[in-house]
Amino acid sequence: MSEAIRALEGTAAGHQLALVLALTAALLHAFLGAIQKGRVDPWLSRGAIDAAFIVLTLPIALFLVPLPQGREWALVIGTMPFMFAYKWLLALAYTRAAYTVVYPVVRGSGPFFTVIGAWLLIGETFTPMQWAGVGILMGGILGLAVYNLRHVSVGRDRLVPALWLAVATGLATAAYTTWGAYAIRGTEDPFTYLAWFFVLCAVDMPLIAAWRWKATPYKPPLRDLVRLGVTGAVIGWGSFGTVMLATRLDKVGEAAVLRETSTVFAALIGWLVLKESVGPRRVALMVMIALGAVVVELGG
Repeated sequence: MSEAIRALEGTAAGHQLALVLALTAALLHAFLGAIQKGRVDPWLSRGAIDAAFIVLTLPIALFLVPLPQGREWALVIGTMPFMFAYKWLLALAYTRAAYTVVYPVVRGSGPFFTVIGAWLLIGETFTPMQWAGVGILMGGILGLAVYNLRHVSVGRDRLVPALWLAVATGLATAAYTTWGAYAIRGTEDPFTYLAWFFVLCAVDMPLIAAWRWKATPYKPPLRDLVRLGVTGAVIGWGSFGTVMLATRLDKVGEAAVLRETSTVFAALIGWLVLKESVGPRRVALMVMIALGAVVVELGG
């Protein structure tokens, strides 16, 4: 499979596969966010997911893919602070506001920062039409933030900090996406990078979750946490793995923007699964975010 990925890099078929991978990542990431936000403390749920990442992925990293060589270790380890920041900021945001408030801002602000980062680090450029798509996407994000500031009443005292944390999480998303694209391109076997990414970038949250477990008065059953962790890890493999492969096959900025169609899936999940109030205006703004992603793809 590694040979097939390398053979598709920079080809028309590779571009099409990157499109499919980015859209798959969008759907899976919306589910992953809903799992973390769910009815369990976000710190505990993410800790369970990361613990499952380590247990399930370590045998693959040790025995099924080549070990990183020389500079490849630095590329994998260099991803860790960006992923740690992303997860911590996301958990802080989720403890302050609803999923449908936080998630669209996180996912919508990330592409703008990613496009800038890809230009600075990898030298990618966008066409005028693609920049228009980014503008539509950012307009949807700004409109969504203004709508939430005006209409959300539950936990309103924590809303503004939650929105700022969501924007900061978007910046962290761009950082790990851009660095991850740079790192996976610099690793001979892309699955070597992905395997050690899932192992090393998961070492923080189980420790934080263990501390939270001791401190929280309500402790969810361990059986439920294990089930949540394994489910989240499997979805996470698909979510993070597919978008990282897409950035190796095609433009980083395009993959990052297309992934943000996840806001539409998030609206449906928040409404149907988490029973959060969404409303037609918020749905329209989320669709606007997804439309911006589509314009970016068409303008490429």
